Amino acid sequence: MAPVTFERTDATSRRRDRPLQASAKRLSRPPRPGAVDFAVVLAGLGLGASVALALTAETWSELTATGGIAMFIGNLTGLAGTYLALVMILLVSRIPVVERTLGQDRLLAWHRRLAPWPISLIVAHAVFLTIGYAQSAHTGVLHELGTFVSHFPGMLVALIGFGILVVIAVLSIYSVRRRLKRETWWAIHLGMYLAFALAFAHEVVLGPSFVNHPLTQVVWSAAWAATAGVVLTYRFGLPIYRSLRYRLRVAELREEADGITSIILEGRNLDRLAISGGQFFEWRFLKRGLWWQAHPYTLSARPRPPYMRLTVKSVGDHSRALSRLQPGTKVLVEGPYGAFTAHARRHQRAALLTNGIGVTTVRSLLEDLPKRSQPVVVWRVASEAEAALADEVRQLVSHLGGKFHLLAGKREDYPLQKVVGLVPDLRTRDLYVSGSESFVKDVVDLLYHQGVAREAIRSEVYAL
Repeated sequence: MAPVTFERTDATSRRRDRPLQASAKRLSRPPRPGAVDFAVVLAGLGLGASVALALTAETWSELTATGGIAMFIGNLTGLAGTYLALVMILLVSRIPVVERTLGQDRLLAWHRRLAPWPISLIVAHAVFLTIGYAQSAHTGVLHELGTFVSHFPGMLVALIGFGILVVIAVLSIYSVRRRLKRETWWAIHLGMYLAFALAFAHEVVLGPSFVNHPLTQVVWSAAWAATAGVVLTYRFGLPIYRSLRYRLRVAELREEADGITSIILEGRNLDRLAISGGQFFEWRFLKRGLWWQAHPYTLSARPRPPYMRLTVKSVGDHSRALSRLQPGTKVLVEGPYGAFTAHARRHQRAALLTNGIGVTTVRSLLEDLPKRSQPVVVWRVASEAEAALADEVRQLVSHLGGKFHLLAGKREDYPLQKVVGLVPDLRTRDLYVSGSESFVKDVVDLLYHQGVAREAIRSEVYAL
């Protein structure tokens, strides 16, 4: 297909309407569900092995001694909690095959769902072990806690890690977290890595399942080292490599509508970048006040080497700051990520439902859809003035022989029943839903209610 081009209009261009060359067509690799299924089975076996370690470490005489039951529960919850913490970290470690198959939205949902378990189990571990040792020594719990810190190697460091974990757990409560800026929450959440790292040493040195069990110590240490290696490779190493390879910098800023800005980036080797329409990067702009944080933004068009484009709405401190970027600003990237791609198609035809700035995902995805998909695009915005990129979307939809519905007005004028109702053959299409968290959740729930199969729906949430 002949994709809609975006134009470069900086001061170095002699012709302000000079189109860029056609988009690169090197798609990201397709999802591999089998690899994810294998990883799930492996994770389950690992949890079983962790529980087995606790069961085999206790003798009957130790179990029936004073405080033995509490110590056993403390050991069991510690092993299970620590293992689940490793799984929780791996879920958000950006493993490419997992990201391509499940998508970051689903991984983050699993991460949030799993998070209370390791934290609760680790808290139970600390409580039951303290009670157990206090019962065994016939002392009070507070006295025994003081003994731990003063006489047991690594316990002070572990206690500090435990305190960090509890603070982060409290701040993770939704009613608390929603009051924090995304930047603040991101910085605080990094403390979770520190908390688990501080807790590791005391477990291997003092845990009943590890003392006098060198093989267990080696296996458990290898599991921690492997997890750390995955995080370092995919969260740090690969992004640094890609940033050095593509050498991105800001070439131009273009105001698309009030509060909506397109950022044109220029780089090297973009023809070798494997990316699908609908995917996003974590962007780190090397400017004072922005360099220390990365935010996710979807490409609003497939790359046109040597250029690529993202389109951002000013809704938070970070996105507002992007509208003031200067040409030449260097950019580091992490990605591409996301399963909101043409690889997810199960049917011949497709429908794309979006609101607000969620259209950027739809805009880039349309470039990858085949003509037989005849897409129906429904886009709800507050006003036509906010409908940035509408002409590009309309042109792409027309080229694919589809229909484009722009619903500009109040939500009451265009309820979700009306949005979904513009696609009469829902059950025979793939459904792509993007936009604000409430819009995506409500539309997906409505689609389920109308009998659309789960495997036919892909969603992408735009949230602070």
